[in-house]
Amino acid sequence: MKVYGKRIRADVEGWDRDKALALPDAVGRVKAFRKTKFDQSIDLCLHLGIDPKQADQQIRGSVSLPHGIGVSKKVIAFCQADKIEACKAAGASEAGGEELVAKIEAGWMDFEVAVASPDMMRVVSKLGKTLGPKGLMPSPKSGTVTPDVVKAVKEYGAGKVEFRNDPGGNIHAVVGKMSFEPQKVIENAQAFIDTINRMKPSASKGVYIKKVSIKGTMTPGVLVAI
Repeated sequence: MKVYGKRIRADVEGWDRDKALALPDAVGRVKAFRKTKFDQSIDLCLHLGIDPKQADQQIRGSVSLPHGIGVSKKVIAFCQADKIEACKAAGASEAGGEELVAKIEAGWMDFEVAVASPDMMRVVSKLGKTLGPKGLMPSPKSGTVTPDVVKAVKEYGAGKVEFRNDPGGNIHAVVGKMSFEPQKVIENAQAFIDTINRMKPSASKGVYIKKVSIKGTMTPGVLVAI
């Protein structure tokens, strides 16, 4: 039997946790939980009817949510010399080519997202063993390899959401903060669900989205009616 802390026991008292709620009601429930001293993130989890072991059923990508997620990220850009200043003006903490690769090879890792233009992947490929295990290697599938590298810097700096299914077939994504107005959380969550819906692999059979839940960093999860 799972043992809950005092805060969660108070939050779940008299509430049927197995009952799925419409998205607006689920968001309202999460925001009604006891507040903490920090602004909690609100996380959406989708359990998918895919076989994560099959390459043609894996889900990976990125999406800019309508209202952002309330955080900013440190972004670097691998780009040609004529794009360096524009990338930095867009918010990149570092931008460049061979010299940026050398800096990372020397041990510098003060960033959260790396984006690159396609013509720079020949250079960036040297960092595969360094960035790959950390999930930081630019990739076309995640949207971090793009011809419009300046736009990518702006989007990821503003909190563009990257997602990838885990070995259990689940996808997690931050869809806002507790301080957000409920409607903004609802619209962000629905936009993310719609994105995943559109990405259903043709090889996936049966029910695609099996379960959806939403929770704060320090709250119980609330089931969302699909």
